[in-house]
Amino acid sequence: MSIFYLIAGIVLLVVGGEYLVKASVALSLKFRLSRIVIGMTVVSFATSLPELLVSINAAIAGHPDLALSNVVGSNIANIALVLGITAILTPIYIKKVSYKFNIPVMILMSILVYWFLKNDLVLSFAEGLILFLLLIIFVYALIKNSSLGGEIDLDELDEIDEDVEQSSIFRILLWLSFGGFALWAGSELLVKGAVELAKYLGVSERIIGVSIVAIGTSIPELAASVISALKKEKDLSLGNLIGSNIFNIGSVLGITAMIKPIHVTDLKLINSDIIWMLLIAGILIPFALLPKRHKIGWWKGTAYVLIYLAYMYFVVS
Repeated sequence: MSIFYLIAGIVLLVVGGEYLVKASVALSLKFRLSRIVIGMTVVSFATSLPELLVSINAAIAGHPDLALSNVVGSNIANIALVLGITAILTPIYIKKVSYKFNIPVMILMSILVYWFLKNDLVLSFAEGLILFLLLIIFVYALIKNSSLGGEIDLDELDEIDEDVEQSSIFRILLWLSFGGFALWAGSELLVKGAVELAKYLGVSERIIGVSIVAIGTSIPELAASVISALKKEKDLSLGNLIGSNIFNIGSVLGITAMIKPIHVTDLKLINSDIIWMLLIAGILIPFALLPKRHKIGWWKGTAYVLIYLAYMYFVVS
């Protein structure tokens, strides 16, 4: 039954995430937000909701390692696996704002999480609040320095599905309601299946969390990024991934820790997994600056996928 719970949970998370992304983009268009703001904030938050609900459920149910490993593994998968696959399919071009502001913020918040956990093996309410407030500051700074309102280029909207662009408030509310219910049900099933599978296989919840659960909760990011990249919406694709990692730390870990402090029981989460997360995030900056500059093409994408496979090997070995 654990496999059934896992599959059903992932399916519900994917479906729920898709409807929430559609609803979020539709709302953003009604407020005339620019493409980069949509990708870095609205879509990123919507695709981070699976991680949020899974981590909260896991923490409340008494599985702190699953709550933390879900976020760490998802952040690793978002860059090494999702960005890697997307770059293999089509080149991703990195704007200066990404490697001068967005990527450093992601790395800084990742280092902060490592420092908090390394200090006393717990992410407390106060530390969760700090992460959440940093997220609010980041979103404010992003919106303040991005194109808004009348400055938006209407040609950007050509690639967005007509039903999303012209959707009514009632339809948006239906999407939000259905997506929210699917995410809640999916998170319940995924946590239940992950815990049962870990017990059945005799492995730690951390291993299941950074692998199966993390990949499952990263599927919305994969779908959103690949579709955006194939539609030549490069800003939305890269912005979604970086933004999602920042939201995972600021909102998922921040809110979860404020609801219930996250205690680390498996030290490999700190001594191995978070180190991998930091390294994979840090590689983005030299990748952005090395020839060809500001471009992540197929060979860099392939390198990232190989790095992810190496990480998975070390996790299970």
